[in-house]
Amino acid sequence: MKKWLWLAAAVLIALIAYVGAGPYLTVRAIRSAVEKQDAAALSRQVDFPALRASVKAQLADRLVREAGPDAQASALGSIGLSIAGGLIGGSVDAMVTPTGLGALMEGRKVWKRIGDGFAPPPAPPPSDASGGVVAAPAAPRPFDGAQYRFESLSRFTATVRDDSGRPIVFVMTRDGLNWKLSDIRLPL
Repeated sequence: MKKWLWLAAAVLIALIAYVGAGPYLTVRAIRSAVEKQDAAALSRQVDFPALRASVKAQLADRLVREAGPDAQASALGSIGLSIAGGLIGGSVDAMVTPTGLGALMEGRKVWKRIGDGFAPPPAPPPSDASGGVVAAPAAPRPFDGAQYRFESLSRFTATVRDDSGRPIVFVMTRDGLNWKLSDIRLPL
């Protein structure tokens, strides 16, 4: 009888440890997929429909707030806002891709990488004052210097800083025993 209790306790502890380590394993898988430029592996770690919906809502909210109540009240303003909302939707669909996520996770601007596919643009090797070539700095890694924290038992965040030092928060949510990136809180 005691053996069964010990076995049940060991299984329970292993399950708790796996759930607790789950978001860190997901971050590691995302980092590996971005570094290897493996879009299929990255897609397995990201809930793209939820992510696109969240980013669209954030940008649409920002647009309406910037337009102000005067633009919302006028007929021409509401037409303009609806057109701009459609443009936001198309832009988000184009940018919330493995390429765009890789750039955001490295704290880089997305538009710098769109034309070059998954790889960052090549940089010429730097030279020192005597004209000799020095070693190029290492390419930034996804989630490099990120701050991690659990917000609840089913929500985990990784915060990185963009080029301007503003925080970008990547939110992972748990579905059963698996964790997926499902939201990005942009520094608007």
